[in-house]
Amino acid sequence: MTVTTAPAAQRPRSLNDVKGWFPSLDQVLFDRFLTRQERLGQHGDLMEMGAYMGKSAIFTAAYLRANERFTVCDLFDADAPDEKNAAEARKSYSTLTRTAFEQNYLAFWDELPYVIQGPTSVVPDHVGADTCRFIHVDASHLYEHVAGDIGTAHNTLVPGGLVVLDDFRSEHTPGWPPRPGRQCSPAACGPSA
Repeated sequence: MTVTTAPAAQRPRSLNDVKGWFPSLDQVLFDRFLTRQERLGQHGDLMEMGAYMGKSAIFTAAYLRANERFTVCDLFDADAPDEKNAAEARKSYSTLTRTAFEQNYLAFWDELPYVIQGPTSVVPDHVGADTCRFIHVDASHLYEHVAGDIGTAHNTLVPGGLVVLDDFRSEHTPGWPPRPGRQCSPAACGPSA
């Protein structure tokens, strides 16, 4: 982990000051599920695929326990792996930089999470199988990337762990059909899912 200091003038004072999407209902649901994991003594790491400016990562970090790792993967300002993904990034995330994410995160926490700057397809090179108890999937909204992210989540999730799929019912997203041979038990769904 890298420790740096964000300039005071750019530091958000509250989660609401951080640019991005993480409505209060999502915060309540994250809190309920992560608190339940703590109450039940479930162990494992935390992971977020797609972080934008860090709003949900900042929130999730509060549930990180000793000897656990929080991994965040995002392209930030790196090159996308294909033209469709590059077009998506230009349209929706043109102002996103790793520096902006890090400055926001460090306004709330003393240390950065383990940051992977690149496409989520490289996550398996950094995160082992059966290691994560909580995974938030909110990176690319293109079908081929989402399908890969769900596969990665399945492989890195500990038994009984939780995967949060963002935007799975929005007009611009591909939906989430069940994958053959993969078990999933939906637990909650918000209105902007």
